[in-house]
Amino acid sequence: MSSDVLDLSASSIELTRVICDIDSVSDNEGPLADLIENTVRALPHLRVDRFGDTIVARTSLGRDQRVVIAGHIDTVPLNKNLPTRFETIDGVDYLWGRGTVDMKAGVAVQLKLAAELTDPVVDITWIWYDHEEVSESKNGLNRLSQTNPELLQGDFAILSEPTRSEIEGGCNGNLRAEIRTRGLRSHSARSWVGDNAIHKAAPILDILAAYTARQVEVDGLVYREGLNAVGISGGIAGNVIPDECMVHINYRFAPSRSGEEAIAHIEELFGEWEVEIVDLAVGARPGLDAPIAQQFVAAVGGVPMPKYGWTDVARFSGLGIPAVNYGPGDPLKAHADDERVPLQQITDCERGLRAWLTGATR
Repeated sequence: MSSDVLDLSASSIELTRVICDIDSVSDNEGPLADLIENTVRALPHLRVDRFGDTIVARTSLGRDQRVVIAGHIDTVPLNKNLPTRFETIDGVDYLWGRGTVDMKAGVAVQLKLAAELTDPVVDITWIWYDHEEVSESKNGLNRLSQTNPELLQGDFAILSEPTRSEIEGGCNGNLRAEIRTRGLRSHSARSWVGDNAIHKAAPILDILAAYTARQVEVDGLVYREGLNAVGISGGIAGNVIPDECMVHINYRFAPSRSGEEAIAHIEELFGEWEVEIVDLAVGARPGLDAPIAQQFVAAVGGVPMPKYGWTDVARFSGLGIPAVNYGPGDPLKAHADDERVPLQQITDCERGLRAWLTGATR
C-alpha cells in the first residue's frame, strides 16, 4: 500500500483497520482526509471535490435516481485504544479500537464500494465529512448544506452510523434547556435572612422524577422519548446561601414533534421558572414509505428500527430527502474505551449495500 493512497482492493475489514489506525480525532482529520481524497481522485468514474476536510465523490451516469451515502471521518479522543487489534470474545471475532464503531467501519465500506461500483443502478454521491463529534458550527455536512446544498440533493440518503448493520429510520429530536431558580444570598449562619435557590429547585427535580416519557409511533416505527436532568449547578461558597441554581435538562423527542412543539412542551412543564433553550435539533421522520426506501429495505433485509439518538439524517430530512441510518457496529459501543465492531457486521453491511446498489438479490 502506498503511503499516500489506500489499497481499495483490500477487504472492507482490512480497510477499517488501516483507517482506524490513523488518528483523526476532531480537529485532526486532515491526514485522513488527504488520504481519502488522493485515493478516490484516482477513480476515473467519480468526480471528486473537497471542501475543507470533507470529500465528495459522485457518479454521473444519467440514472433516474440519485442516492447520497455519507459518513464522518472524525472520532472522539483516544484513551489508550489505538492501534487496533483483532480479538475473539465468546466466539465472535471483533476489530477493537477507537473509531471501529463510530464510524470508520461504515466509512471503509463506503470506500470499498465507491471503488468497485462503476455501474450502479442509481447515481451515487459519496460523502466523507469532518467534525461530526463536535459543535454544529464545525460539522462538515452542515457546512456543505449551507455552501453547496446541491451536493446533498438526492432521492434517498444513507448515513453510515452504527446500527449493527440493521436499518434504523429517521431519528429523535434533541433539546437542551437550562431551568433557573433565583433566591437571595446571605451568610449561612443566618440563613433565614436569605432565600436558598438550590432548595427552590426541588420542584423541578420532582417534575423530572415523576415524568413518564412517551412512546410515539411515527410511520410505523415507535420512538421512545426521554426527559432527564443531565446537570445541576449552584452555590457560591460553603458559608453562603446561594441566590441562583440551574438545572440542565435534555429532552429527546419523537420526530413527529416540531422544534416549536418541543419548546412549548418544556415551557408547559417548567414555565413558572426561568427557561433558556440552549440547543435544539429537530428529528427526522423515517421516510420508509418512499418507494426507493422500500427497495432498500427489501434488498438489505431485516425489520427497520427507530433511531433514538439524533444523527445527521435530520439534515437530509430537512431538505425533503428520506434518510436512514445503516452501518456496522453496536451504537452502545460508540465512544466506549473498549469500542469494537464484529467483523461479520462489516461484511453484512457491504453485502447489503452492494446488493441494493447493483440491483442484485441478497
